[in-house]
Amino acid sequence: MAGKSYHEANVYEAAKARMRLVFRHFERVCVAFSGGKDSSVTLHLALEVAHELGRVPVDVLFVDLEGQYQFTIDHVIEMFDRDDVRPWWICLPINLRNASSLEEPYWCSWEPEREADWIRPMPEHRSVIRDQGYFPFYEYRMEFEEFIPAFNEWLADGTPTAFLVGIRSDESLNRYLAVKRRARVKKSAWRSPRTGVPVQWSARDLAGGDAVTFFPIYDWKFEDLWRYVAEHGCAYNRLYDQMYKAGLPFSQMRICQPYGDDQRKGLDLFHRLEPETWFRVVKRVAGANYAARYSRQRFLGYRGGLGLPPTFTTWQQYSEFLLKSMPGALRTVYERRIQRFIDWWAVHGYPLSSWPDAGDPKLENRKQQPSWRRVALSLLKQDMARSLSFGFARRDIDTLALTHRGNG
Repeated sequence: MAGKSYHEANVYEAAKARMRLVFRHFERVCVAFSGGKDSSVTLHLALEVAHELGRVPVDVLFVDLEGQYQFTIDHVIEMFDRDDVRPWWICLPINLRNASSLEEPYWCSWEPEREADWIRPMPEHRSVIRDQGYFPFYEYRMEFEEFIPAFNEWLADGTPTAFLVGIRSDESLNRYLAVKRRARVKKSAWRSPRTGVPVQWSARDLAGGDAVTFFPIYDWKFEDLWRYVAEHGCAYNRLYDQMYKAGLPFSQMRICQPYGDDQRKGLDLFHRLEPETWFRVVKRVAGANYAARYSRQRFLGYRGGLGLPPTFTTWQQYSEFLLKSMPGALRTVYERRIQRFIDWWAVHGYPLSSWPDAGDPKLENRKQQPSWRRVALSLLKQDMARSLSFGFARRDIDTLALTHRGNG
């Protein structure tokens, strides 16, 4: 895989040049906004260029997943009250991952008839959309991964529309690949009408359509964000001040829904930063307090794990035990995904008969070698096999959703 290449260009001027390219070729521009540092800077840059080109207001999408810090909501209101912003504040029942519990692997934001359990009251801002009939594409408890592309195509509605997303390749390997991969998969990148060259920092839906996603600050570093905010006097989420005072490492200063596979490791921050919200976060879903206390611990498979428990002789035996301890529907999902994992490696030169029980840790960490230890650690993490390279799958979500409704 090709590595990063560096240039002498100023990232601020480079980002503005990218923004100008987008505004000049797309009739509508929408910024994906989470209230976090990356999306805030992306929005400020977009507004800066929009004013320069006479293209205000700019559409801004905020999908409110209920589990938000009050600091974040204050910043959203601050930005959505601006005259140069056309806001879309989504407060609909969206199905979300709950990595805190085997019994309740998913939860629903803004779930009807559970208002007493909501982490926050429904916001009253003029831009809030709470009517489930507002969007023709919306389905009750649809996945976040389904809502976003559907909204993008709905907003475009036959008009070339650009969506600006604040992803930085410096923040994580996954985000780096989200940008870098586009250079290899040429058909998914938008091509400049003038040059015909694929734009690396873009992603077109392979199914077609008029919506194209761009990552204009992909080459920014953490310090670039805050230099821009300071030098331009931009509004920002004051939660970061609290994170800094609490001694949080820069790499952990992220804002997202609290119960996801990676996000649950920051659950305890609610207790430290916004204690008045903490008790409702814990009450909202099963297992939240457990996840906040233990989700970073070695015995749950993080930081390499503690090693094979002495009551088991092999990692395969331990994996089979962990599977048997799961609720039936969830076990079905894991068994299906593990089988696909086995089948994929068989096609790529690693049949199950040649698997090591515990392989080379470096190769395992790089996902270059299968082993029963990898399977066991994924089961311990309860990550829906994400560490085995699985992502969103409607079939598996439906299996669990049917069970959840049956139990309800």
